[in-house]
Amino acid sequence: MPLFKRRTAGKPGEWFYCLEHKKVEEGPDCPGKDRMGPYASREEATRAMETARERNAEWENDPRWHDSPSGRPDA
Repeated sequence: MPLFKRRTAGKPGEWFYCLEHKKVEEGPDCPGKDRMGPYASREEATRAMETARERNAEWENDPRWHDSPSGRPDA
């Protein structure tokens, strides 16, 4: 058992979304591998999963990221 608990990085006033507990937290309470952020506000952190879905959809439909000849910038 370690003598000292390793502090998670972050500052008060930063908001995170914990993927394990499915909740918003101010300052990181959970390890970095289990959270998204930091966000500037509680509202932004609340929308973390929705924002991720929107960005993923944009990237999946971006022709610059596909190997098809029509999506190539040099074609």
